[in-house]
Amino acid sequence: MRKVVLAFSGGLDTSFCVKYLKDDKDMEVHSVLVDTGGFTDAEIADIEKKAYDLGVKTHYTARVADKYYEECIRFLIFGNVLKNNTYPLSVSAERIFQAIAVAEYARSVGANAIAHGSTGAGNDQVRFDMAFRIIVPDAEIITPIRDLRLSREAEIDYLKKKGVEREWHKSTYSINQGLWGTSVGGKETLNSWDALPEEAYPTQLSKTEPSEITLGFVKGELKAVNDQEFNNPVEAIRRVHELAAPYAIGRDTHVGDTIIGIKGRVGFEAPAPLIIIKAHHLLEKHVLTKWQQYWKQNLAEWYGMLLHEGHFNEPVLRDMEAYFISSQETVTGTVRVKLAPYNFTVLGVRSPFDLMSDVFGSYGEMNNAWSGDDVRGFSKIASNQVMIHQKIGELANKK
Repeated sequence: MRKVVLAFSGGLDTSFCVKYLKDDKDMEVHSVLVDTGGFTDAEIADIEKKAYDLGVKTHYTARVADKYYEECIRFLIFGNVLKNNTYPLSVSAERIFQAIAVAEYARSVGANAIAHGSTGAGNDQVRFDMAFRIIVPDAEIITPIRDLRLSREAEIDYLKKKGVEREWHKSTYSINQGLWGTSVGGKETLNSWDALPEEAYPTQLSKTEPSEITLGFVKGELKAVNDQEFNNPVEAIRRVHELAAPYAIGRDTHVGDTIIGIKGRVGFEAPAPLIIIKAHHLLEKHVLTKWQQYWKQNLAEWYGMLLHEGHFNEPVLRDMEAYFISSQETVTGTVRVKLAPYNFTVLGVRSPFDLMSDVFGSYGEMNNAWSGDDVRGFSKIASNQVMIHQKIGELANKK
């Protein structure tokens, strides 16, 4: 029997894949669940049970939350990456790491085939295909849901005929919860006009009294929340989520261009990513020079685009990451953030590297490091070329 490794989530599509690959294709199925920080231990145990009940030969859970942070999330923070100035790449970054983990497992067990349950309509199919082709180029890629183009009802009928009885009721909203945010899809996101209702979001408003929190960064990494220090930034991210989620903070709808060329909309709830990125960005405004900020912003735009479109293995991303690391040398300090229902405000920073120092002057008030004559001379030189350009133009037009 041919050995196939299947990216498995326990849902309808991947459950269909197990039976189809095992019974119809006569393959030995080895399922893999990749936890990037979005599953509880109880959920992981339940998914493993479902895999064995369906008849997989083996099931493996790859726990990669720390790797996901170290190799991806920290660079999204360093770059203040928000796709289209809105979306913190909650699902797209996570999917890439799931695909890579499945591919690496397939290579380790010597599988000659690898499968995923993505449809032919979205981005995930490309992310999984690309990772598989790069990491296990000799393995056959099998995509039953995409290739067979079955309806949800047809998948359910197939599984029932195979003796798989489960509550397959489709919920009104599709929720993908992860460490770096949760996506929310529904009928409202399928058009350009409607907005997701309150009840669509997984976390409801439960706290209304405003409060303040502080975030402590060391060389760009979140190391403390409200003076509680964390050795593991993953736990610091979770702590910010715990404090902010009850305020229903971090909701929005992302509109973007898919990899396959169509426009797409998705709602999301990402209190921790948005607060951390905005706090980090304000700290950078105080401690980086304007040219550091300018070039980092330009690189971050490309970094987010390449990551979103599945190019994590492209070597140029390692080059960008090296720049991001270098840029964070002085990004150390504490940031104050006010939390309130449905919104947050970044209030201020304190840092030993703050370039807004009154030793040299106070903006709009006084200066200590230059004179009026210095500014007069600087202004004359700075405007000299444009002044010449304008004069030459005036003389030429008179001829």
